[in-house]
Amino acid sequence: MNMRWMRFLVFLLLATLLNAGNVLNTISVTSLHIKPDLLLIALVFFSINIATTDAIAASFAIGFAADISSGTMGPCMIAFGVVGSFISQLQRVVVMKRMIHQATAIFVIALVAGGMVQLLSSFKTDEPMSNVYRMILGGAIYSAIAGPIVWMFLTTMTLWLGAQPRRHSRLSQR
Repeated sequence: MNMRWMRFLVFLLLATLLNAGNVLNTISVTSLHIKPDLLLIALVFFSINIATTDAIAASFAIGFAADISSGTMGPCMIAFGVVGSFISQLQRVVVMKRMIHQATAIFVIALVAGGMVQLLSSFKTDEPMSNVYRMILGGAIYSAIAGPIVWMFLTTMTLWLGAQPRRHSRLSQR
């Protein structure tokens, strides 16, 4: 079964609108407005659960959507594309059945991708952002907490999107 890209784009549009809009601001915390990153959670989910070539294409598409929702074009697409491509290459080694594993993966990837986005953004703009490390860490923690809940929703959507869930087989079969 092939990925249904038009349906994926509709899903991506809705996730981008939620990420960029004020809906998630209702659940944001602190004065920094830290909220879960739905696009990052989707990046981790699709990079691990769909075919490698589809995962790489989906990673760059999700990064482009993150750029649209953030306002700075380029850094998210590059960072999400590279990180998603790396994760998709590890999908036969990494199994994400348990919620704690999902949350841990989302947390680590949020830190790595957030650091990469900030680094790439610093090359593009001269404006220093205040509290950037707190925002990256807070976003990573909040995304890791919300991640397993969003993961369950995305798992139910995989058949609608035409993504064939992997069977979670490891490299070494004995």
